[in-house]
Amino acid sequence: MLRLRGNAPATVDEKGRLKLPSTFKTGLESFARGEGQEGVRFYVTSLDGRGARLYPLPVWEAIEARLANVPSTNPAKRRFLEITAYYGSEVEPDAQGRFVIPPILREAAQLAGEIVLLGQLDHLALWNRGTFERRLAAEPLGTDDLAQLADLGI
Repeated sequence: MLRLRGNAPATVDEKGRLKLPSTFKTGLESFARGEGQEGVRFYVTSLDGRGARLYPLPVWEAIEARLANVPSTNPAKRRFLEITAYYGSEVEPDAQGRFVIPPILREAAQLAGEIVLLGQLDHLALWNRGTFERRLAAEPLGTDDLAQLADLGI
């Protein structure tokens, strides 16, 4: 089972390429290969355009499988699929281990230069460093959040 935790700084180069730091590379690549698959594949997308999410393809395919069981008339499913398709792209690392973040996502989330990668158990969150630091200051973990986590046994 994949468990990505912690954070690592990274850089998106002028061509929009991101090289995964060694902190996450080995675990992600072994999981992204999947059973019977050749090569390493990821799905990179966003839920809101403010930050990005990098999923090993098998994790994203499991999300798609769960969505396939939701009626197509469900408005939340439709919005989720529209947004994740708009920002999303299946990507494969090049020989140097870099992959290109789609231009529309790169521009919306301001993913250029120094970014931060955050382990989110089964995927990575990719944030413009300044945007994420402002978000941390504006949206701290509060007592309501802690109460909800306590209700979940955490």
